[in-house]
Amino acid sequence: MNTGKVDEAVLDAAAPEDPDELELAGGFPVPERDEWLKLVDAVLVKARRIPADAEPGTGFTKLVRTSPDGIAVRPLYTADDAVDLPPAGSPGVRPFVRGRRGPHGWDVRQRHAGTDPAAVQQAILADLEGGATSIWLAVVDGGVEAAALPAALDGVLLDLAAVALDPGDAPVPDAVAAAEAFLDLAAQRGVAPAELLGHLGLDPLGRAARTGEAADPGPAVALAARVATEYPQVTALSVDGLPVHTAGGSDAQELGYLISAGVAYLRALTAADVGIDRAAQLLELRVAATAEQFPTIAKLRAARRLWARVLEASGADATTTSPQHAVVSPTMLTCRDPYVNLLRGTVAAFAAGVGGADAVTVPPFDAALGLPTPFSRRIARNTQSLLVEESHVARVVDPGGGSWYVESLTDALAETGWAFFQELEAAGGAEAALTSGLLDARIADVRAGRQQAVATRRAPITGVSEFPDLAEKPVVREPLPATAPRAGLPLYRPAAPYEELRDRSDAVLAESGSRPRAFLATLGPLAAYTARAGFTRNLLQAGGVEPVEAGPTDTVDHVVAAYREAGTPVAVLCSTDDLYAERGAQTAAALRDAGASTILLAGKAAIDGVDATFAAGGDALATLGTVWTALEGTR
Repeated sequence: MNTGKVDEAVLDAAAPEDPDELELAGGFPVPERDEWLKLVDAVLVKARRIPADAEPGTGFTKLVRTSPDGIAVRPLYTADDAVDLPPAGSPGVRPFVRGRRGPHGWDVRQRHAGTDPAAVQQAILADLEGGATSIWLAVVDGGVEAAALPAALDGVLLDLAAVALDPGDAPVPDAVAAAEAFLDLAAQRGVAPAELLGHLGLDPLGRAARTGEAADPGPAVALAARVATEYPQVTALSVDGLPVHTAGGSDAQELGYLISAGVAYLRALTAADVGIDRAAQLLELRVAATAEQFPTIAKLRAARRLWARVLEASGADATTTSPQHAVVSPTMLTCRDPYVNLLRGTVAAFAAGVGGADAVTVPPFDAALGLPTPFSRRIARNTQSLLVEESHVARVVDPGGGSWYVESLTDALAETGWAFFQELEAAGGAEAALTSGLLDARIADVRAGRQQAVATRRAPITGVSEFPDLAEKPVVREPLPATAPRAGLPLYRPAAPYEELRDRSDAVLAESGSRPRAFLATLGPLAAYTARAGFTRNLLQAGGVEPVEAGPTDTVDHVVAAYREAGTPVAVLCSTDDLYAERGAQTAAALRDAGASTILLAGKAAIDGVDATFAAGGDALATLGTVWTALEGTR
């Protein structure tokens, strides 16, 4: 009979005499690196990415990629790669690489924009009741006016739920006025200065970066100096790396600017007789989190290391640091297939939490479309609740720590970010680098590389440049409040070029009842053309062009007959190189005679009568531009 009790004799008999036998890999041979490299070479030879007679290790080299910062990212890291890295330290102490957060989780900070204080107030209370632990509130520029703060924050306990203000690009005096209105509101409600929680969000340098106007730090620094003496739990100044990130800058450029801006604020505060430790406590460092999981983790860790170095050099106490706010990248979100943003936000939030951020903001999936709905806000905050409460991501401090890859990437980003910080300081600091155009120029170089990667789809955007759905039901939202135009560092949205083509396609559909089309001249049986036809369909739909296929064909006449039914001036040959050689030129000539003004070919074969070719790794946006030029030329 099974009594549910464990038979101790059975356990003793099964236990190994030698503890070494407990090692799970004990029965396997110890892998040698050279053997692994040979296997890599073999795989890449089979995939035709390297020649069969390539030097040993060529496959490994082929798999090394270079980040926008010029950092070589290898496909495999071992203990040897971490031998010479500086120590990450212990959690909670300088250099704070491993963070300062305990296992209780991070601050779930939800952002709210809108000019109607009643609607904003309802949304804020719903978030706080549903799991958010603090609020990031847009004020003045794209948000509620300072005079409306009492209504917008009605019911919010200011000594329990922190309110972070976001004045956007409002003039510095207006931003300061909103901050003072918040402090006055707390006093009117009887909240003791020592008990008030919040962040005033003042950032004259960030505003200068976005607007192109001169920074005016004086009023903001003066209010921060007052906060230093009266409000021990309130931070005043934002040190925001997002203007660099949203302009298309690299991770190291974001870090370099972040540290340079932070140093500028430290200098201003200490000049106003604020001690270095208190000055650091008045600052909040804001960093972008993206769907690139490991770079985000490493960037957050590197930011804390660099900031700890600055504070150490400034004579701050070893326990002093500044809180870190990770914001899921707003420019990463797409308007098309917006539900994919749920996945992007989840990965970025996970990376921010693993990276040790003190506060994390996940935008609703429809944030790129307009004002979010209660449902989308609920999903956004529940994303973080799931990570903290169900997945227990915060239960382990610095879970990426010790990973040879994470530690190596953290060190590389810290070194590269520090070098860029030194370049900005040599130019006179963050403000001078903005005024002179140095920062913009450096970012432009990186942005150009990002644009090329998006155009060639080496940086794919799911649902937009890859796997688009022309039949998707549009998601419509109320427009966001108008904000000041961005005249400083540009706003770069990777998905924008493809989404603009989709918008043009929608306009044609609304006007004519059908989308613009391109004909796929498929040569031969299905097995012959399916690969290139599938590639072509994906590319055309990314640009809002509906593909119309001939299907399996045996003759040129069969292809031409199908083309005449398609009603488009654009034809694309899709098949194998052998069939291209057999009847590609004849088919192109017949299509031209039938009215095709533009004839393209999927692949790289050189065929008479073809206007252009395209293939994997080519400029998809340029190809789509050719197609649209031909389509609009006949409208």
